[in-house]
Amino acid sequence: MSETRRKLTTIFCADVQDYTRLMGADEEGTLASLKRCREAMGRLIESHGGRVINTWGDGLIADFPSVVEAVRAAVDTQNELAGFNARRPADGRMLFRIGINLGDVIVEGDDIYGDGVNIAARLQASAAAGGIVISSTVYDQVRNKVAVGFEFLGPLMVKNVDEGVPSYAVKIGDARDETPPAERSGPARPQPAVMAAAISEARPAPRGSRLYGVLAVIAAVLICINLLSWQGIFWARFPVLALAVVAALAWNRDQTLFNRKITSLAIVALGIAGINLFTWTGQFWAMWPILGIAAVMGVRWSMRR
Repeated sequence: MSETRRKLTTIFCADVQDYTRLMGADEEGTLASLKRCREAMGRLIESHGGRVINTWGDGLIADFPSVVEAVRAAVDTQNELAGFNARRPADGRMLFRIGINLGDVIVEGDDIYGDGVNIAARLQASAAAGGIVISSTVYDQVRNKVAVGFEFLGPLMVKNVDEGVPSYAVKIGDARDETPPAERSGPARPQPAVMAAAISEARPAPRGSRLYGVLAVIAAVLICINLLSWQGIFWARFPVLALAVVAALAWNRDQTLFNRKITSLAIVALGIAGINLFTWTGQFWAMWPILGIAAVMGVRWSMRR
């Protein structure tokens, strides 16, 4: 008999939205698409250090030693499948739902069992077509390490688990869904995840890139005007500094690598330091407001979750 043991691992569950309908419309074409999508998914799972444990029907289960790599594999999978689906008719797209959980599981041979697996499967069932839903245990590990957004969906009720499992939708690219999260009160009724993945079209360029371009053009024009009307004073340094602060704040609005509030304070501190340097009279007066900002940053960092 296979030895039974336990381990902590990241469980990755996926299946196809409306698989029965797709099979009813075109069995051979659906199976060919499923095979192609599974091969791509398996390749990405392996490239991120995971392993495919089992497949059944349209479902797939894998595990990862790294929580971060599991989420990255899921995001890469949905992005690659988005390109595949963009070339297909709307009613023939193969959209996967993915759920990820970090939990303690029972290992028997090559298979895994237990509540950790059940939670991952329940998260997957609640995901939107082309979407990803993760548990709070996963979110706590990846929230500052993966360049995606997250939306809290509330507690998800799971069979044999006394308390609801807090869950988060992963926001891929610039997709957003303004619909408020649905309540999850029934133990057996899957609720749709509140998220939208840019799955039907190629991923658009980041919206901030156009703003950066506009700010760069304005800064270049101001510098040219200053140089062409030169009277011994480089006055353009102040509006250019202001434009740089605006660009930094715009970047901070969309980034997910760092705490946005703390990063905003750091940007303001750098702006104050720049003003001090541009108006230098031999005294570094900016150290006092910067010290105050640093104190606020330290308090916010110590109080964050």
